[in-house]
Amino acid sequence: MKVTVCIGSSCHIKGSRQVVEQLQELIAESGLGDKVELGGTFCMGECRQGVCVTVDDEFFSVTPDSTAEFFKKNVIDKVKV
Repeated sequence: MKVTVCIGSSCHIKGSRQVVEQLQELIAESGLGDKVELGGTFCMGECRQGVCVTVDDEFFSVTPDSTAEFFKKNVIDKVKV
């Protein structure tokens, strides 16, 4: 599974660094380092939507406050399937 977080200027202002740091911690805590690849990219073209994140090309808008819930619902639950 590939999780990509936008680190462009608009998403950076909205908290992309915190989202990346939380995802790194959550991936490590869950022992999913061998199943989840975390990467960064510049603008995804959806700047108004907040911190842009894709999971295997499916788009999500994530905030630092919603990262843990996003991870459980869209990463952990899908990796276990």
